[in-house]
Amino acid sequence: MADLEYTVQDGVGTILLNRPDVKNAFTLQMIDDWAAALHSARTDPDVRVVVLTGAGDAFCSGVDLSVLREVGDEPLALKSMLTERVHQVALAVEALHKPIIAAVNGVAVGAGMDMALMCDIRILSRSARMSEGYITVGLVPGDGGCYYLPRLVGMEKALELLWTGDFVDADEAVRIGLATQVHDDADFVAAYRAFADRLAGQPPLNVAMIKRAALQSAGTDLRTSLDLISSHFAVIHGTRDSKEARAAFAERRQPQYEGR
Repeated sequence: MADLEYTVQDGVGTILLNRPDVKNAFTLQMIDDWAAALHSARTDPDVRVVVLTGAGDAFCSGVDLSVLREVGDEPLALKSMLTERVHQVALAVEALHKPIIAAVNGVAVGAGMDMALMCDIRILSRSARMSEGYITVGLVPGDGGCYYLPRLVGMEKALELLWTGDFVDADEAVRIGLATQVHDDADFVAAYRAFADRLAGQPPLNVAMIKRAALQSAGTDLRTSLDLISSHFAVIHGTRDSKEARAAFAERRQPQYEGR
């Protein structure tokens, strides 16, 4: 079995981190496969939602430390490893205008937590725990933690978590805005799959436009955002799926979307 598996079923693309013996710590080959899977999902009309999860009892414990030993201590080599390899996942996520869900089934530490943070929605199992953790091994967040975390929980709480490396359990994650749902371990897989299926059943162009508008609006002013959404609204209104949604609503039936 591969260390990272990508499968597509019923509109849902699933990226499975598959090194359970080391808590799904990732290698550079996994990073390359990860980014490739995201690029494939972006252009595949059969994929409407992406789920990221881990095998076994962990989500991801971050980079396999053997990678850092292999790269060595030369600063430019370390920077290149991050920018040319690891950061490609974050950039591929940013380019994906489809929902991406982190199904956090256990511990998520360091870059493993950051990989969850860059997703649109985090759904946690009851046993999940999250920690930035870099500071405990003498490092700084290398995979976007300083970007994503303050945007989710605010600067003060983000700095507390980044400076201490403290773990956050599932209920606390929901309370502070790191996650939206928590499910008991026994129900976890069925719950996140049901949610993914629900999103996959929505009109895909609308979903993509909403995601794009929300992300763009986060970095602009109100007038620009309203001008943007007026264009999106006008474009979406004329699509087949939009017309199908209104017809299905009027006829009290389930809509059948084509993605156009």
